[in-house]
Amino acid sequence: QVHVVESGGGLVQAGGSLRLSCVVSEGTFGRYNVGWFRQAPGKEREFVVGLTWNLGSTTYADSVKGRFTIFRDSAKDPVYLQMNNMKPEDTAVYYCAIERPSSRTSAKVEDYIYWGQGTQVTVSS
Repeated sequence: QVHVVESGGGLVQAGGSLRLSCVVSEGTFGRYNVGWFRQAPGKEREFVVGLTWNLGSTTYADSVKGRFTIFRDSAKDPVYLQMNNMKPEDTAVYYCAIERPSSRTSAKVEDYIYWGQGTQVTVSS
């Protein structure tokens, strides 16, 4: 069993920034693709951004392009989600999840095998 843990959520005003972190119990992301998802109240969980295991590819949802950035410095480092110019519609519980390595991350919830518990992000207007 691989444990995934997110941190860094909180309350921010519109136009502000937050950085989320994601770590895994095995200590390395070198064998997995990583995805960030979010779920707002009353809505389905949606894909936000993904990063392949070898840092070769990133995929962003249209709603966050140009504002959010996913990155990590090495396989043993946390994966970060930098969120800038945030909007009230970004309010949601954010989840980090991992899937088996491939050349491109999936945007489908069912393709991810391990999930974190989620961290709340609230953007006030």
